[in-house]
Amino acid sequence: MRTKARVDANQAYIVKMLRLVGATVTPTHALGKGFPDICVGWEGYNFLFEIKDGDKPPSQRKLTPDEEDWHMQGRGQVVIINSAEEAIEYLKSM
Repeated sequence: MRTKARVDANQAYIVKMLRLVGATVTPTHALGKGFPDICVGWEGYNFLFEIKDGDKPPSQRKLTPDEEDWHMQGRGQVVIINSAEEAIEYLKSM
């Protein structure tokens, strides 16, 4: 049984940078069961971001089994991001 939610090393920095560009960010990683790490509000829309640490090799950035299940069963969208730059670029492209 999981006792504490794992947080990717880059999550705090990504949250900080998203807030600096004007996004609202609500950490949701503690919900568990594969739910994405953060909910981001941007220009009237909400986005779910699954954060992976882009500094790690691809084999260590895989989705957990719970994340895979959530992504497959979810009827909405979720974006996997590896860096603050990637997250900001995604928002600005919307």
